[in-house]
Formats: sequence, C-alpha cells, structure tokens
Amino acid sequence: MKKSVTIFTPTYNREKTLVRLYDSLRSQTSQDFKWMVIDDGSADNTAALFERWKAENVIELEYYYQTNKGKLAAQILALDYIDTELFTCIDSDDYMPADAVEKIIEFWKINKKSNSAGIIGLDSYEDGKIAGKKLPDITEATYSELVDHYKMEGDKKYIFDTLVYKKFLPYPYFEDEIFHEVSWIFTLIDQEYKFLISNEIYCIVEYQQDGLSNGLYKRYKNSPKSFMEYRKVKMQYGINKKVKLKNAIHYVSSCLFAGNWNFFKNSPAKTYTLAAIPFGILLNIYINYKIKQNTDRIKQGKLN
Repeated sequence: MKKSVTIFTPTYNREKTLVRLYDSLRSQTSQDFKWMVIDDGSADNTAALFERWKAENVIELEYYYQTNKGKLAAQILALDYIDTELFTCIDSDDYMPADAVEKIIEFWKINKKSNSAGIIGLDSYEDGKIAGKKLPDITEATYSELVDHYKMEGDKKYIFDTLVYKKFLPYPYFEDEIFHEVSWIFTLIDQEYKFLISNEIYCIVEYQQDGLSNGLYKRYKNSPKSFMEYRKVKMQYGINKKVKLKNAIHYVSSCLFAGNWNFFKNSPAKTYTLAAIPFGILLNIYINYKIKQNTDRIKQGKLN
C-alpha cells in the first residue's frame, strides 16, 4: 500500500547524525511514511549505513546517490520520485518526535481544504524550546502573510501537498551555484493556496557548525543568481510597498554580487529598484564586511 507521507532528507557527510534521525523514524507511532534520502556526494560511510538499514527492513526506505551539487539539486531529484500525498524535508542533523507522522496525517485529514497547500508547524530544540516563536492563532495563511504581516520568527516545519508543490516547478536552477534560495516557490504558491497552521512540534533541530544555517552571508554572496530570482518574485507579488522596496534593495545587492550592474533589465518593479540602488549598494558592502568579520573570527579560533 502506498504511504501517505514522504520524509525527504538531503545529506552530505552526516553519518553520525543520520543514526539519530533513523532511530526517530523507526520509533514513529505511525509507519504510514517512507524515508527518501538523497546522498549529495558523501565521502564518509553514509552509503554503508543505508545498505545496512535497507537490509533491516524496519521502515520503507529509498536511497539515491548523486555527485555533490547542493541541497536544491538533491530536492529536484527527490521530487522526481516523490509520489505520496504529502512530503516534508527533515535535514540529516535533525530528527522527529515519536508521534510527529501520526499528528501530521491526522491534522491533514481533519483540516485540509481544496485550497490547502500543506501544513506549517513548529521546530523545537532538544530542550523543548520553540525555534523562534509560535505561529499566530489562525487556521490558515499564505507564507507571505506569515512572514510579512505576522512577522513569523525562527525556522518552521513545512509539510507540502505534493501535487500543489509540483504545480509550480521547475525551480530556477543555476549549475554554478550550490546554495540556492528555495523560498522562491512559496510566493508562487501563495497566489492560489494557503497553508494550514499548526502549533504542534514536528521536528527537533540541531544546527551544525558547518551547516547551512551558519553560512547565510556566504550563501547570499556565492549564490547571487538564485537570490536575484527570489527577490524578483517578491517584488512582483509583495503584499505591500514596504515589502517590495525591501526586496528591491536585496535585488540590487544580489545583482552586484553577480557582477550585473544593469539592475533594471529584468526587474519587475523598476521604480522600486531605482529607489533601492543606494541602499542595495550599502547592503552589499555590509554583507562583504560581515563575511570578512566571520572569516577573521574563524582564523582567530573564536568559532569552532
């Protein structure tokens, strides 16, 4: 029988933390899921781990290997294979509470509507503290409403309706960039669908020192084309003038990182882009300063 949920995990040299995630999945109170892992070119013993776990046959498991291309490339590959009604991404250094899958399926069955894109729930740390803040006391909202109106804080757990998500593919993908900005798709989903809001904890997070969360400024600088596409969509569909101007500023900064001084050529909001130029230049300088500052701290041994 086909499962209801795919738990997708992109991984790169995470054999140690994957054990904890695997243990949390085989302990789920509902086994109505499959675990799909995209190994993004690991050079450790990740492949051997999955050979052993597949032989154990405790949970339904699919393992795929690709040369190192980055998280978005891993997700694009996974979406070729995901065929369940829902899917969610659980990173290789995170894990799930024992009742997470059961709660996801039950909440979806009770609350889903024809315009539901999925569920947005909570991440927490091992001590039970919520990542950021709880979600507002509402039943549904678009992602843009949560970010730009309710000022959502902290990472959240996103569970997607697979057919809705695939409707807005393909991603803008640049082979010369590793760390793509994947929030691009939310803004497009927002034009037709809303997310159900759940203040349940679906994921326990632990950020690694070499993980994506610790390299935001470098991601911003090293993947400017991806960030440009994201900012263009936000300028086009921003829910108010402030949001459009903010994203125009980031768009100008990303153009500079990409070596593109023609800010207007592909801008969907040229008036906002014109107003944003001096602020975008300052933001670009600030990000370069923060990268240098963090690099200096690492060299001095202040970051492990």
